[in-house]
Amino acid sequence: MAYDCVKVIVVRDGSAFLFSEFGQQPVKPGDVILLGANVLCGSEPEDHITVSTMYLDTDYVLDQVRWQYAGFLEDRLDAQGFADMIYSEPAQILRLGEDRAGMLMPWLDELVTLSVAGDFVRDYLRMQTLWFQIAYVIAPHIKVSPVRISPSQRAHIRPTLPRDRRFVPLRVEARRAAGLLRENPAKRWS
Repeated sequence: MAYDCVKVIVVRDGSAFLFSEFGQQPVKPGDVILLGANVLCGSEPEDHITVSTMYLDTDYVLDQVRWQYAGFLEDRLDAQGFADMIYSEPAQILRLGEDRAGMLMPWLDELVTLSVAGDFVRDYLRMQTLWFQIAYVIAPHIKVSPVRISPSQRAHIRPTLPRDRRFVPLRVEARRAAGLLRENPAKRWS
């Protein structure tokens, strides 16, 4: 099956063979499967398998990429191409090990409990916190392509903290127009 979202699957118990972009690979407790949107994946349990699966909306993921790499991206629209560039493997098996993955289990259990309860407005911040704790543990294991910074990207990097930087128009056209106005304020612009 393929879903129009990013899937993060944590193997909790048992084992299976997974079929996806990486061919056929065994998975066991301590493994986390990361599937990009619209990536075909299937599995065949050996005896049994228990997993917890998180479905992440692609717009949500792109917003997170945008803020994580704010120094490299001019606006949210750049996040898609940037994400495609650095996350070049659409299907990955992250071998965290049982001890490291064991850290995730209480957070996953609480996330499931809150999801089943269905009070997403009240529990929104706690669910975000749980997701970020899980992401913090798995992120170092995600394979990414090296990010090369071009001269034009370096020109947009702001070395100060976000709260100290001067906010400017994000659209390229607006920034260009603002630059032209600053260069020639005496001109009668239309």
